[in-house]
Amino acid sequence: MSSARSVIRIANRMVPMIVIMGTIFMLSHQPSDDLPVPEIPYVDKVCHFLIYGFLALSVLYAFADLKNMGRGNLLYPAVLVFCLLFGLSDEYHQSFVAGRYSSGADLLADVAGAFVFLLVFGKRIIKGNLSVAGIKKS
Repeated sequence: MSSARSVIRIANRMVPMIVIMGTIFMLSHQPSDDLPVPEIPYVDKVCHFLIYGFLALSVLYAFADLKNMGRGNLLYPAVLVFCLLFGLSDEYHQSFVAGRYSSGADLLADVAGAFVFLLVFGKRIIKGNLSVAGIKKS
């Protein structure tokens, strides 16, 4: 594969990650009064778990070629650290938004979602079997 095609492929594979990160940022920037959260116990933790699970899969997808080229021994731990750092930055960001606050429980839900999704779906993404997400292998 040519160098230009490799760059385009990597850029295309980063699109889902960037969209999810932007969505998390946008939701975190909403004042608490503007968020339509149902009155179900722990629904916010479930949302954190799910969105960071999908973030982890999108980061893994973006960098899956590193694993396939034999350079990805630390790919899974790196994805978890990435999600942890993004979660920390998200919680810090929320501390400046009206009616929002930082929460260790939210951060725990973020990392747990990333970990569980990587454990359950990670190998499918590395192997290129993305049908679980409705994405066909290119």
